[in-house]
Amino acid sequence: MSAVDFIEQNLHPDGSQACIILNETAQDERAREALLDRAMGTSRRRKSSEKLRRGRLPSAGLAFVARGEDGTLLGTVRLWDIQTGHDAAGKPVRALLLGPLAVDPSVKGQGIGAALMHHATAEAARLGHGAIILVGDPEYYERFGFSGANTSGLAMPGPVERRRFLALELKQGHLDGAHGLLTPRGRRSSRAMRVLPVSLRFSM
Repeated sequence: MSAVDFIEQNLHPDGSQACIILNETAQDERAREALLDRAMGTSRRRKSSEKLRRGRLPSAGLAFVARGEDGTLLGTVRLWDIQTGHDAAGKPVRALLLGPLAVDPSVKGQGIGAALMHHATAEAARLGHGAIILVGDPEYYERFGFSGANTSGLAMPGPVERRRFLALELKQGHLDGAHGLLTPRGRRSSRAMRVLPVSLRFSM
């Protein structure tokens, strides 16, 4: 089964918490950061993956939030443009970095994280991306098709536990021969970060 087939057959995860998944907007920034602090703690900013996100914007069309029936932000996931080293011929290999994926602790275990994962990976495939990289527990992410089979030649820009360094090919063979250091390739966010607080001053 191809990775895309795997995604398409698992678009409807079971879960008891009613929610809707939407594209993230600038107005979600404050609630998203507060949710990430509750779910992951402030030490999240010191992780190796953060070096690939810092000063960048998420990949176009690939930042999502889950909202409850009352509009409360319950979960978040974002994907980022990166270069996964080079292939055997020396050509740069582009991919996406997924994360952080987080769900509010008050609704953990109700299928929201899985719904975000299915939506994010399906959208990445629809937009034509070739592969997704993440750092996370294989016991959780294997259900979405991720494994360490294609990351042995790759390196993070900082410490990483190899068993948690995972990839999903959206196009068969996209990571064949890929080797080297992961580097950021996304749109720079310096101007976006200066403008964003203005749009948030009326948010409650």
